[in-house]
Amino acid sequence: MHPAWSVILLTTLLGAGQGLFLALVAVDTLGGAPTPFLVSGSIISILLLAAGLLASFFHLGRPARAWRSAAKWRTSWLSRETIVLPAFMAAVFAYGAVHQFAPGERALALEVGAVGVALCLALFVCTGMIYACLKFLQEWHTALTPLNYLLLGTASGFTLAAALAALDTPRYAGQLAISALVIGALAYLGRLAALARNARLRPKSTLATAIGVKHPKIVQKAQGFMGGSFNTREFFHGRTRETVRAVRWAFLALVFPVSALLLAWGGESAAALTAAFVLQYAGLLAERWYFFAEANHPQNLYYQAIA
Repeated sequence: MHPAWSVILLTTLLGAGQGLFLALVAVDTLGGAPTPFLVSGSIISILLLAAGLLASFFHLGRPARAWRSAAKWRTSWLSRETIVLPAFMAAVFAYGAVHQFAPGERALALEVGAVGVALCLALFVCTGMIYACLKFLQEWHTALTPLNYLLLGTASGFTLAAALAALDTPRYAGQLAISALVIGALAYLGRLAALARNARLRPKSTLATAIGVKHPKIVQKAQGFMGGSFNTREFFHGRTRETVRAVRWAFLALVFPVSALLLAWGGESAAALTAAFVLQYAGLLAERWYFFAEANHPQNLYYQAIA
């Protein structure tokens, strides 16, 4: 598939914002973190979610009709995501507002936080299922897809929370860094499992089924078009195998091993933890690009092959 940067930014920014919110609620629940840290973290979470939402508009042919994307909520995971995202943003805003304007109402803040966590998890599921529900794309049609969206997003959010804590509340930085390490390791194992699974996949379609001709020997001579078209552009990444392989190795290095070293040895250093988040997020951009590029649309049997 063709990796669209608007969707890559949408999914990675949303994941970081969701993971950050989960980290805030976790710290608040376990230890009662100071109000400035929770409020500033909520603001950053909303900014990340808003940036992701803004990026999604660049993927729309007619942004003015974006509201229609919520119309098919009974059958469409995209419509469900469109509904859950603003609800989750409202919950994050309410959580931060309670801490800012009613700091003594911690029980209320935790109740709002619990609602936000439920919406956060629902958003992870909706986003992942947009791709996992597509049976004809074997690389995506697996429970590992929503699981990896959840774990990778949560890991990046906890890494960001550790960096913010190092700047504002150092005593929580170490705990958050350890949590980011554990979640990051699980996310890495999940992504490796998806890579191993996809490496064993075999196409269910053939040239015969692609063109509807039952013959034992069919040879591809042309792409079906004299020049480029929607079919030749939007369902294929257009990069060489060497480039795709390089992107895979880049995200495999940055998403966890490199960032894990900084998390493990950075201590409460704001510079080290910030570097860990920046490098991890760069790895997530590469991971999401590869996620789309790896998916092999059945139509590529015809439109991307040439003798």
